[in-house]
Amino acid sequence: MTTTAAYGTGERTAPKQDPGAAPRKRRSGRLRQVSLPYLLLLPALLLELLVHLVPMVIGIVVSFRELTQFHIRDWGTAPWAGLDNYKIALDFDAPVGEALLKSFVTTCLFTALSVGLCWLLGAAAAIYLQESFRGRGLLRTIFLVPYALPVYAAVITWAFMFQRDNGLVNHVIHDQLGLTDSPPFWLIGENSFITLLVVSVWKGWPFAFLIIMAGLQNIPREMYEAAALDGAGVWQQIRRITLPSLRPVNQVLVLVLFLWTFNDFNTPFVLFGRAAPEAADLISLHIYQSSFQTWNFGTGSAMSVLLLLFLLMVTGVYLALTSRGRKATDV
Repeated sequence: MTTTAAYGTGERTAPKQDPGAAPRKRRSGRLRQVSLPYLLLLPALLLELLVHLVPMVIGIVVSFRELTQFHIRDWGTAPWAGLDNYKIALDFDAPVGEALLKSFVTTCLFTALSVGLCWLLGAAAAIYLQESFRGRGLLRTIFLVPYALPVYAAVITWAFMFQRDNGLVNHVIHDQLGLTDSPPFWLIGENSFITLLVVSVWKGWPFAFLIIMAGLQNIPREMYEAAALDGAGVWQQIRRITLPSLRPVNQVLVLVLFLWTFNDFNTPFVLFGRAAPEAADLISLHIYQSSFQTWNFGTGSAMSVLLLLFLLMVTGVYLALTSRGRKATDV
């Protein structure tokens, strides 16, 4: 009677709704929002698995085998060596371990100097170019040229410049300025460390300049104007405003520069070839020589695993210390 009367008078009754439909729609919408980022990241994760994780696992397995040129065609048949390869690499009284230790110390010194100089030059250039003046855009472009150049082309050019007889460096410091009694060797001997450091800093400091310059954009200009009104000089402004404001940027920048420089293989390989001088024997090239020149891939893989563990340990300690310092400053 009620339904008929309603239709007879032209009124319509609202259709009955399922009380559970709205919660189901909300749950499905929330599920799509949560799963969408993972679906977008899935191709990158698969490529990361194929490019990095799978070779890393294979390298760890090889480090426990006595893999030489006799088993290179079928490395699965190589005898199981257990921890013998690690014992050889860590025996610093034996020739292999002693050479690895010297290379490690050289790499640590080289990394500390390169990262420090890259940060110092990048910070100085970025702070200087914060002020507006004619030609600032041109200088920024010129400063970024080393970072934009291909590594092989840039390092090969430096190798020609450091040649003893016809190189540009000796032509300037010996022929033109007369600073040396005879043209020095730059690609062999003790000077090879200086050569490698110069090329590494020239190649790496534009990245530090770019990152610090981007970080400086987030510092309000009003802070500098207020500090200038209070009588603060340039060095006081850098110390009290610029450096504290750039602390989060510098923490990431130093870590990235450290990992890149410590693992750098292209620069010494292109600059010196397969056999680097002892003064410039970085650990990445040393592991390459231990693996591909002596055909002892088991020992070389063990050295690579030890290097990986060292970098993971340093990264973990660095992140823990920086995060603790950041929490202390926030409090």
